[in-house]
Amino acid sequence: MRVAPLSGRFLEACRRRATDVRPVWFMRQAGRYLKPYRDIRSKHGILEICKKPDLAAAVTLQPVEILDVDAAIIFADLLLPVEPMGLKLEFVTGEGPLIANPITEPDDIEVLSTNRTDELQYVAEAIHLAARALDGRVPIIGFVAAPFTLASYMVEGGPSKTFLKTKKLMFGDEILWRRLMGKLVDVLGEFAAIQIGAGARAIQVFDSWAGALSPEDYIRYVQQYSRALIERIRAAGVPVIHFATGTAGFIRELHTAGADVMGVDWRVNIDQVWADIGYRAAIQGNLDPIALFAPLPELRAKTEELLRRTGTRPGHIVNLGHGILPETPVENVKAVVEIVRNFR
Repeated sequence: MRVAPLSGRFLEACRRRATDVRPVWFMRQAGRYLKPYRDIRSKHGILEICKKPDLAAAVTLQPVEILDVDAAIIFADLLLPVEPMGLKLEFVTGEGPLIANPITEPDDIEVLSTNRTDELQYVAEAIHLAARALDGRVPIIGFVAAPFTLASYMVEGGPSKTFLKTKKLMFGDEILWRRLMGKLVDVLGEFAAIQIGAGARAIQVFDSWAGALSPEDYIRYVQQYSRALIERIRAAGVPVIHFATGTAGFIRELHTAGADVMGVDWRVNIDQVWADIGYRAAIQGNLDPIALFAPLPELRAKTEELLRRTGTRPGHIVNLGHGILPETPVENVKAVVEIVRNFR
């Protein structure tokens, strides 16, 4: 299935085409800093919201209505695909996502299922509901984890600071590692296809933990799988955003994975990164999320500096270098949208 291309600021910028003003959206734009989300969250757990399409669609739409951003991103979680693969996922207060039966033995990888992705249809239904409500006003972004990031969660059992277990597997049994990564490409590619079929008009691939790797290890153990996943998604006719953090040392290598848009964190000069990849992709980012806590004059200065750095070349999508923090003042997020829209 290949979808027909749509227009709009965000999608035009993904294709490096000129827009009237820069498109802007925010990672984690649906979340605890918004009161309507907190009201829903007070009654429902995260997995419950994800698995109830009406709730997930409602949360997805909140920032579009409140902030007037140029894209919605479906409310879901990176780890949802581990459940149809056979792992048990839960969210523990104060600890985040945890997998009760992580990968510890070679047989754990062999028994991982790759043919139950239709169990994630609840995400597709949420996208369908949100798209119908938006009626083309702004596009919906779907998303998947990159293979390395999902593999890390599955091996570590949750977040990690050292990635000891992941790297022991990667370095110690390369054949087994490649078996795991191949399965993840299959599952994540199908999950992205489900989202596109339901109405997502772009897919962001989150490689949240790629910064734990050296450039050499990224190239040897990870790059080909990110590329394979991105190629599968692009074949459906939608742009792909590739976002990773802490990867300043191998931006060019990330770019060769083939995404239409490179998402970068705030630790790099965005104009230099864009030049380093020869302007051969659009660029997304990269305001420091903590800048949203700054007094308005400082926030304006930082936002306008970002806009000046990226210049007039088509293809810049304004975003943060990571997700919005829960304590962020809503009025400051609105202010960034207004500053971007008024910048000339």
